[in-house]
Amino acid sequence: MSDSKNAIPRVRIYSDGSSRGNPGAGAYGLIMEMSDSGHRKLFSEAFRLTTNNRMELWGVIAGLAHLKQKSQVTVFTDSKYVTQAVDKAWVFFWEKSNFKGKKNSDLWRRFLKFYRLHQVSFKWIKGHNEHPENEQCDYIATQAAKNGPFKIDEIYESLQIPNGKISL
Repeated sequence: MSDSKNAIPRVRIYSDGSSRGNPGAGAYGLIMEMSDSGHRKLFSEAFRLTTNNRMELWGVIAGLAHLKQKSQVTVFTDSKYVTQAVDKAWVFFWEKSNFKGKKNSDLWRRFLKFYRLHQVSFKWIKGHNEHPENEQCDYIATQAAKNGPFKIDEIYESLQIPNGKISL
């Protein structure tokens, strides 16, 4: 029999990213739900210039960063970019090579910092398939990407080069 006061919290994170142009203005939408109580919080954050993959990853990072204590987390996302990087252990190989030549290395480093604080598993869900939380996250992200307020993705924008191409 376990002591419920010492039980590790179980959390569901639903996340989706959106970009209006790739690159373009973008945002993530996020739902955090305590598995035991069903208590929910919604978050979004918009950036004036970013990519869809950055927003997909940034949403997961933001969810993990909001957790106040070690938790058992299930992340639901329609991003194969994120789920496969973890499930296939690519991100750990990238880390061993110091992310040499990998896009979004700043965010992958940040992801690993928060990932290691928790027990995290991923569930890929098909996007735009009437999954209620995914649809809600998509709506939140899309509205934020359209309306702001916009933050500056400083690392991404610092890598913008004069010919208009981005190198990350």
